[in-house]
Amino acid sequence: MSARLSRDVPIDPKHAALLFIDVQNFSARLDGGEYAHMDAAERDARYGWFFRVMRGTAVPNMQRLQAACRRGQIEVMYTVIESLTRDGRDLSLDYRISGLFVPRGSWDAQVLADIAPGDDEIVLPKTSSSVFISTNLDYVLRNLGVRSLIIAGVLTDQCVDSAVRDACDLGYLVTVPTDACATLSAERHAWSLRNNSGYCRQVTTAALVAEIEALTGGV
Repeated sequence: MSARLSRDVPIDPKHAALLFIDVQNFSARLDGGEYAHMDAAERDARYGWFFRVMRGTAVPNMQRLQAACRRGQIEVMYTVIESLTRDGRDLSLDYRISGLFVPRGSWDAQVLADIAPGDDEIVLPKTSSSVFISTNLDYVLRNLGVRSLIIAGVLTDQCVDSAVRDACDLGYLVTVPTDACATLSAERHAWSLRNNSGYCRQVTTAALVAEIEALTGGV
């Protein structure tokens, strides 16, 4: 193989997309369905770090990336945990075991208002850890001519990690903005990034936004 091949290359803005993973009411709001059964003390004990990182770092960085990609005419896409049915009869075994049931068309299935999709941006409902397993994302990306895929969202060590690995195996060059992702602890976040560093390019949001602006003329 050519020694010049590398994952550590800038995005190709004409053939790029930004994909947000599971940044939705169900899993990214204090009053979301994943936490509705908990009292405030339990929720803070189990998820306090996650929500502090989301509010203080991850979501603001997602907004910066979304804005930069829109200005640069880079496709912005979203995936959400959402059943194809109201009663969940289509759920995977893993989602049934995990209790990840978000009914079709529900408030829990909506993308977080902070990064709400535009009128013509694509939102894909999924019922698996990797969006590539339970949706036609690969087909859609290829139709769009995407080769450079930016992946951000939650959780770093679960659905984000699964999407990164599958995207790489399918032939995409993946960039992960490390501070536009979050999971349940600093340790889990760091371990996940170490584990998938061999699959993707990892950069900060600031560096990636600067790259996008330089490559697209800051339009």
